[in-house]
Amino acid sequence: MQSFQCILGCTRLLHCRPVGWTLQWALRTWVSVCSVDSGTQAKEAKQTGGGLEAFRARLATGPAMQHFLRGATPVQESCCLPDDTKEDTDHYLGASTLAEGPRKVYLETYGCQMNVNDTEIAWAILQKSGYLRTSRLEEADVILLVTCSIREKAERTIWNRLRHLTAMKSKRPSSQAPLRIGILGCMAERLKEKLLDQEKMVDVVAGPDAYRDLPRLLAVAETGQQAANVLLSLDETYADVLPVQTSSNSTSAFVSIMRGCDNMCSYCIVPFTRGRERSRPVASILQEVRLLSDQGVKEVTLLGQNVNSYRDTSEVQFLSAAPTPLSRGFSTIYKPKPGGLRFAALLDQVSLVDPEMRIRFTSPHPKDFPDEVFQLMRERPNLCKQIHLPAQSGSTRVLEAMRRGYTREAYLELAHHIRASLPGVSISSDFIAGFCGETEADHQQTISLLRQVPYTMAFIFAYSMRQKTRAFHRLQDDVPLEVKLRRVKELMAVFREGAAKANAAAVGHAQVVLVEGPSRRSPSDLCGRNDGNIKVIFPDVEMDDGSGLGSAVKAKPGDYVLVKISSASSQTLKGIPLRRTTLRESAASC
Repeated sequence: MQSFQCILGCTRLLHCRPVGWTLQWALRTWVSVCSVDSGTQAKEAKQTGGGLEAFRARLATGPAMQHFLRGATPVQESCCLPDDTKEDTDHYLGASTLAEGPRKVYLETYGCQMNVNDTEIAWAILQKSGYLRTSRLEEADVILLVTCSIREKAERTIWNRLRHLTAMKSKRPSSQAPLRIGILGCMAERLKEKLLDQEKMVDVVAGPDAYRDLPRLLAVAETGQQAANVLLSLDETYADVLPVQTSSNSTSAFVSIMRGCDNMCSYCIVPFTRGRERSRPVASILQEVRLLSDQGVKEVTLLGQNVNSYRDTSEVQFLSAAPTPLSRGFSTIYKPKPGGLRFAALLDQVSLVDPEMRIRFTSPHPKDFPDEVFQLMRERPNLCKQIHLPAQSGSTRVLEAMRRGYTREAYLELAHHIRASLPGVSISSDFIAGFCGETEADHQQTISLLRQVPYTMAFIFAYSMRQKTRAFHRLQDDVPLEVKLRRVKELMAVFREGAAKANAAAVGHAQVVLVEGPSRRSPSDLCGRNDGNIKVIFPDVEMDDGSGLGSAVKAKPGDYVLVKISSASSQTLKGIPLRRTTLRESAASC
């Protein structure tokens, strides 16, 4: 029993010691024991003639475990080691890092809403590690840029910003701690070698799945070395990290429900910079939405590269669920994935958290729109009647080259079905002008699609070829830049014409507007958004408070206001405020 306790005590000691110290010490001890005892034991073996009994005798009189621990610190129950051998919990934090106090970090965000959410995740992790946030660039000890790689123009913007920051870094007074610059997000994953080795402009590079590693990477950078982690994960969703909102007084927030994408459209870099699809557990999403509701947030947008392919497999009971059928006329390059709690079920649960909190979602793929989603949106007043339906092109030939998985006819049928299912719905879209091999005839088909589906919002860009994509390896970027830019202008003109006509239909009608704050163009006006996500401007004047008592109040951010629309343009509505209201009250009066 005593020997067994001794072995356990030794095991605890070895676990607590630094690995390098343990191996070196054990090897030295073993060598010394062997050199002293091996000759003696051999001599005894000759005298006794060997055999099992002789072996047992030698074993009983041989060195005990204590012999090997001679000179070591006695084992304590708490497994505490002397100060000269004890490892720090945060072994990657150098003495200078710990002694100089908390660092101030400045975060700058570029690109899509996912990057806004990533910024909040990164800040939550850094805040927990003792960093302070600053909004003043000149105060920062660490500058982190959350980047986008979707188009070449986005990357050019980052390179220009890095040159400016590098110049600022070189002029930093020697009395201050050295300035550290880091690149996070998609550009970090795509251009790690160029950022670190060729341009040598940054100290830290962290991909979208490496934000948990930021404290260690920054600690390494404090020693004067470059540090990078751009490994993509098959399961990282940051489900246990509650993002810290970058704007504490905002009425809206983004909630990430999934990461990555499996669609592999031929033009898209996202699967290569953000990895494969994986969904965040529904329990974690609901926890974050409840927290935002408690903080007074009035609008939540569910985020993902392909939100409506959401599939939570975190609980056993979800695994038996049937796969969601694809929209009619749509296909994928991958096999249907069985099991998992799907997007319609998630939307159902999220909408019940707070009936006075608006819910939006972006960005979906047209292939994953079951009727259950439309039915929920029709029944729940807090599910906004606005759908982003990325088309990318109006030409079936170009859509096939893009690997979108549908034809022009299938897309139009879905758009008409959505309008029939959700009267008054606002539809927005994405378009790429000048994709590989796009002809003038293809371009005209996209123009006609814009006319057939009057969008209230559209994001239209010239095609920008990205390395690693299928188009980069298989297709030719053969449309001249000037032709791309002309086509962008033509698409924008047609879109604005249709949007102005669609918005004009709202004139004379009352709409519920969520107040965001003062208008940027006029401090005497307030700005907000209606259910369709269209900006609405109205005077900042007193109005009925909606209580039925005849009291008058001024609206403030986070209030719902009933506004009668008086004029419209392609991007903005203007109106007169009638009274404060609630989502339930406005739904009941419709």
